Amino acid sequence: MAYTLPFYLFTGPEFGEKNDALQNLRAKNEKKFGQLDFHTFYANETKLGDIMAILTNGSLFSDARFVVVKNSEVIKKKDELQLISDWVNASIQQQIEDSILVLISDENSVDKKLENLVPKENKKMFWEMFEDRKIPWLKNFFSKNGYKIEEDACETILNLIENNTEALRTECSRFFLCFDNTHLITSDDVDKILAHNREESSFTLFDAMADSDLSTSKRLEKSLEILQKIRQSKDSSYVPLIAGLLYCFRQLKLWISLHEKNYPTEFDLKINGFSSKKVQSRNRKAATLWNLHQTQSCISLLSATDMQLRSSGTILEETIIQTMIYEIITKKGSKITEYQSNLEVL
Repeated sequence: MAYTLPFYLFTGPEFGEKNDALQNLRAKNEKKFGQLDFHTFYANETKLGDIMAILTNGSLFSDARFVVVKNSEVIKKKDELQLISDWVNASIQQQIEDSILVLISDENSVDKKLENLVPKENKKMFWEMFEDRKIPWLKNFFSKNGYKIEEDACETILNLIENNTEALRTECSRFFLCFDNTHLITSDDVDKILAHNREESSFTLFDAMADSDLSTSKRLEKSLEILQKIRQSKDSSYVPLIAGLLYCFRQLKLWISLHEKNYPTEFDLKINGFSSKKVQSRNRKAATLWNLHQTQSCISLLSATDMQLRSSGTILEETIIQTMIYEIITKKGSKITEYQSNLEVL
């Protein structure tokens, strides 16, 4: 049997199907090797050298190593690419099968030199669902769990929840706790279960920040209220908050770039992750508030804030994040001066 390098790359915005593929790959290797030494890292948090050391060093307690690296779009430095290239070459020369590396990114692509190291058959892009797939997917999900749902209720769900199957599964599972399977799920049920009990996230925060129907002061007020709710929730870490906002602003940057050149077709939008009408509406509004240069400033500000939080600890965390939101909304991503910060109140 021909040797296939155990190196995989999963990209794209469809979190649910991407996670399913990862779990299936893990199960396949557990069946093949037995006990796996399983690790998950974030490329922007852990040195790649430390990750590769775990991948290449044997374990006394397992038969194989399975390493997942998320946010892999940040792997671009020459020395990082060389580390992975050296591992690829050594694995091919020695026909190593028991060290599995999976790179994950919510972006549509990673560095081209990195992507070229992955076998063609081990690369997969996970697109968001087409519009015509969403309602059938929802009906099928409810049906598999023994429930029926009205089409209007499906439409309402899709207006409330992010366009990925992981979010849809998580949110829709609430109905199974609230109703028995003889109940037909209606739009009123959706409103009661989801709209009135909706958890805030980096995506709902971005929606508030980008709501061009509101004045700047109202957007700031609403955004800080959502931020407070997120900070009081069970998942109050700033890490997924900033990661989610970075994803939204990178998506906005791509949206603006596409529309600066010409008016993109539906296919152009689809291949760039904009098949969802909700995502299109979000970015259309946001593009009236930030231009390309300002969007890049917001991205830089988010990255700088992430680094600042990692070095400053939790004491000033709340103030730092509030200041960042203020700078994005009122200063279009520019930093406020020390003098301004003494005069302007969040």
